[in-house]
Amino acid sequence: QVELVESGGGLVQAGGSLRLSCAASGRTFSSYSMGWFRQAPGKEREFVARIRWSDGSTRYGDSVKGRFTISRDNAKNTVYLQMNSLKPEDAAVYYCGAAPTSRISIYVASYDYWGQGTQVTVSS
Repeated sequence: QVELVESGGGLVQAGGSLRLSCAASGRTFSSYSMGWFRQAPGKEREFVARIRWSDGSTRYGDSVKGRFTISRDNAKNTVYLQMNSLKPEDAAVYYCGAAPTSRISIYVASYDYWGQGTQVTVSS
């Protein structure tokens, strides 16, 4: 049974930092991309970043480029999202997902598996 478990969310002041983790288990993810998405109340789920297990290549959404960094630890089967210079508009529930690398990773529909989400709140 595939399981993605996010952690690391919380309350932070604007300008601060948080690091989210996504622990993956239940199958081999070598042919998958791991993505982070976020969803604020009343809005659609938005692509944040993704990394490929195979070669570590990354891609970012325009709103987080230069502030967020996605990385992976193959030995721990864990993906991280380092979030710096946080803004109030970054507040959302952040979700980790897994999509085959053959699919376009910026689309929600590409993802086969999702975690339960972790809340990020940014105070101004």
